[in-house]
Amino acid sequence: MLKNIQEWTLLLCIFGISALFGNWLGYEIAPLSAVPGMIVLILICLAGFILSDLIPIQFPSVAYIAIIGILVSMPWTPGAEYIVTWTNEVELLALTTPILAYAGISIGRSWADFAKLGWRTLIVASLVLLGTFIGSALIAEVVLRFQGII
Repeated sequence: MLKNIQEWTLLLCIFGISALFGNWLGYEIAPLSAVPGMIVLILICLAGFILSDLIPIQFPSVAYIAIIGILVSMPWTPGAEYIVTWTNEVELLALTTPILAYAGISIGRSWADFAKLGWRTLIVASLVLLGTFIGSALIAEVVLRFQGII
């Protein structure tokens, strides 16, 4: 269990540092002002991973993380004002970029295993990616036109 906690902590710290860098570059939020929020987010994730490992019920760790995040940010929780203030300094897209990059690397590393699922899976995955790209482009086009940017 201790080895898992060390690995989770290292991975979360790597994600946190890269998210702070993205937060600084993309949203011009100084890394030092976002560090407290990032530490809170890392601790919430770590607590969710530990609970998922300790509790014998088959429940995904992301659910534990979401529950903990909700509970610590509720108005009646002591210190919730600080937690909300600190985490407001961390932008969502700055968090998702390193996570999605890691997911892409993981899929790319096991491409042979993915291909073993069959040609139909490759077609479906390609269509899903294409649909997601086209859908995102359409939404961006509508929003940007609505705002008068383009």
